[in-house]
Amino acid sequence: MSKDRIVLVTQNKHKLAELKPLFAEYKVRFDTTDLEKLEIRSQDVEQIALAAARHAHESLNRPVVVDDTGFFVASLSDFPGSYAAYVLQTIGYRGILKLLEGVQDRSARFATAVAFCDEDTLRSFVGQMPGTISQSPSGEGGFGYDPIFVPSGFSCTYAQLSLSEKVRISHRTKAFRAFLDWKTSAPENP
Repeated sequence: MSKDRIVLVTQNKHKLAELKPLFAEYKVRFDTTDLEKLEIRSQDVEQIALAAARHAHESLNRPVVVDDTGFFVASLSDFPGSYAAYVLQTIGYRGILKLLEGVQDRSARFATAVAFCDEDTLRSFVGQMPGTISQSPSGEGGFGYDPIFVPSGFSCTYAQLSLSEKVRISHRTKAFRAFLDWKTSAPENP
């Protein structure tokens, strides 16, 4: 294991399944760690990712990449926002559907911030996917809010898409693709 190889700070097997093919496409190898991601309190996913990357780099003394995702529902004043994981654990996506009963504006968006940190660089990359909340859950694939999120330009939920279809268009892919484009384009980046 090379000390210069990037450490992807996540234990989420669903994220890893989405990201492995993308990293392979760019021929960027990575390690994982059991280090828990630092979670500061902020409504800004970019600030959360940057703080987590800085902390992970200081803890591991290795180049790291960390992501943070928020789920923003317009008619709920962008709730749950950066607290999407906590809300999913407590009221779940069915709780979001309950909160939206009778609500006309069902627009929502996912936003993912990816932060990279090494000895010389702390940098972030953001990807977003606008869409709407379905009336009821649909689909067996994906994870999290995927059964209720219909991405813009589609008539089905993330959970109804194949993994490769979802990965091709997702907010996470957009953010990681921006990072990987940057990482592989500059010769001075390790």
